[in-house]
Amino acid sequence: MKSAAAPPQFSGPFALGTFSAEGTTAFPGLVVPEGRALDLVSALGEPGLTTRSILERWDTLLPRLHGLARDTTHGWLPLEGLRVHAPVEPRQIFQSGANYRTHVIELAVAHEPEDGRPAEQVRAEIASMMDRRAAEGEPFALIGLPSSITGPYDDVVLPSWCEKPDWELELAAVIGAPAFRVTPDEALSHVAAYTIANDLTARDLVFRRDMPEIGTDWLRGKSAPGFTPLGPWLVPAAFAGDPSGLQVTLRLNGQVMQDDSTKDMIFDVARLVSYVSQVTTLLPGDLVLTGSPAGNGLHWGRLLRDGDVMEGCISGLGVQRNRCVAEVTR
Repeated sequence: MKSAAAPPQFSGPFALGTFSAEGTTAFPGLVVPEGRALDLVSALGEPGLTTRSILERWDTLLPRLHGLARDTTHGWLPLEGLRVHAPVEPRQIFQSGANYRTHVIELAVAHEPEDGRPAEQVRAEIASMMDRRAAEGEPFALIGLPSSITGPYDDVVLPSWCEKPDWELELAAVIGAPAFRVTPDEALSHVAAYTIANDLTARDLVFRRDMPEIGTDWLRGKSAPGFTPLGPWLVPAAFAGDPSGLQVTLRLNGQVMQDDSTKDMIFDVARLVSYVSQVTTLLPGDLVLTGSPAGNGLHWGRLLRDGDVMEGCISGLGVQRNRCVAEVTR
């Protein structure tokens, strides 16, 4: 059973998660900093309740969650006896690409231009391009598969066909109210909560060498089962603080690889949510991943291997911990 091995470590008086006990169906739970969870199906008296259905009634249920968090008469359960699942099952996942200035510069240098330009020249050119993009451009978003979601403490299987699996720890905005063609000023009112996502990438498969004219292949590059560890918690937006001032840190086997602030984002959460909503309707429980800061494996020249342990932390949102396991093929 994969459960939280440490206190929840989130901001605010409570957060939401999805849990199960041995042999039981998963249930949405209210979790408090003391390390206890409350089964919301029982507490609210609503069979079939999920975190997504809570988000669909977020404005109505949030006051009740505040009350339950203060109520000690219900049957609270210790986290140690529970399995912690991904906190929500989204219908849609939108992944922001190239949204951290330093990260984009690092990737450009790591890909070693074939024309032999010096690394410092490439760095300066990309930095100038990022400045222009921030001032005049628009975000870039990919579409992810819900089947790539896995729990915050589950093993991540590295596919046998992937030679260069890489980590990308990201802040994820969780939608509450449906959003269609909202402005940046309106966008954050549609975000119910924030959580942690590790948006793994198969670096060797992003670009199609057999069809260079077709561009990128995000199906193979990002969509393998388990390539998006999510959670552990949904921290209500009111508790999470300024989403442009959070620290994103990933450790690989205890060594810090990513450690940067969300203030390095080219487009902030409001711009990203607004941008996606111009094309499609964002629904309760949907995720808008905000991009990865600098410090990926491609930069370090060290990709994921069997037995590696990734520990991802975003200030105020908790910690996720995933072990990498090589796929066993027949």
